[in-house]
Amino acid sequence: MADYFQHPTSVVDSPCKIGACTKIWHFSHIMAGCTIGKNCNIGQNVVISPDVVLGNGVKIQNNVSVYTGVVCEDDVFLGPSCVFTNVLNPRSAIERKDQFKPTLVRKGASIGANATIVCGCTIGCYALIGAGSVVTHDVPAYALVVGNPARQSGWVSEYGHKLFFDEKGEAVCEESGQRYRLWQGSVSRIE
Repeated sequence: MADYFQHPTSVVDSPCKIGACTKIWHFSHIMAGCTIGKNCNIGQNVVISPDVVLGNGVKIQNNVSVYTGVVCEDDVFLGPSCVFTNVLNPRSAIERKDQFKPTLVRKGASIGANATIVCGCTIGCYALIGAGSVVTHDVPAYALVVGNPARQSGWVSEYGHKLFFDEKGEAVCEESGQRYRLWQGSVSRIE
C-alpha cells in the first residue's frame, strides 16, 4: 500500500518513486520514471513528465506543466499555471527528444503564477520569479526577477521579503530577522 495520497481521478504511471505523505490531487498525471520526494503537494490538473525529479516539500499549484529535464530541489514552490519548456526550438513535425535542455530549480526558490521558465536555466536558491515573468537566463540565489524577459529588480530573503542593503552591504529580513550580505553581486545569508 502506498504511503502517499493519490486522488482517484489522478493517474500515476509505473514505475515512479513517490515519497511518504505526498499528496496528488484531482486530474493530475505523474508519468513514468518520476521521482517525487516526501511531503510534496501536487495540485489539480498538473502534468509531471517522464524522469522529472522533485525534492522534499515541493508545492505545485494547479495547472502546472513540469516537463522532462526539470529538477526541483527541496522546498520549491511552483505557482498556478507556471510552465517549463524543454526544447529551445520546438517544431511539431520534427522530433527533438534528444535535444532536451535541463532546468534546475534550486532549494527554496519560488516561481510565480503564469511564469514561463525557458529550458537550460538554473534558478538559484531562494530566488523569487514574479508572476507572469518569462525567464530566459540563469537567476542568482536570492534574486527577485520580473517581466518579459525577466530582469532582476532586487533581492529577497528566504522568507520572500525584499531586502534593502545598507552602506556595509548588509540587510535584515523584516519577518525572520535573518541577516544577509551583498558582496560582489551575490547575496548570502549571514549565519
